[in-house]
Amino acid sequence: MHNTATGPVASEIAARLTEALEPTHLEVVNDSGRHAGHSGDNGTGESHFTVIIESGAFVGRSRVERQRLVNRALSDLLVERVHALAIRARAPGEES
Repeated sequence: MHNTATGPVASEIAARLTEALEPTHLEVVNDSGRHAGHSGDNGTGESHFTVIIESGAFVGRSRVERQRLVNRALSDLLVERVHALAIRARAPGEES
């Protein structure tokens, strides 16, 4: 079981997604502990995340388009601070 992440990178992810996509549901899960010592583990404990997001911005958009919206909101973080990001994006009323 994962807890919603609360570190500085996770908080920045949540803030940016909230501003860009106005989600009705948002979870930022820190998966970094499962990747300790692996490629991309930068030792900060905040390098691998899962984002579970529901937003009206996703209505009528494909899975790829939804992921692009999330990636665009986080673009510099994905280059500088986040090694891996799993995205589960849905529109309101869709099953996860």
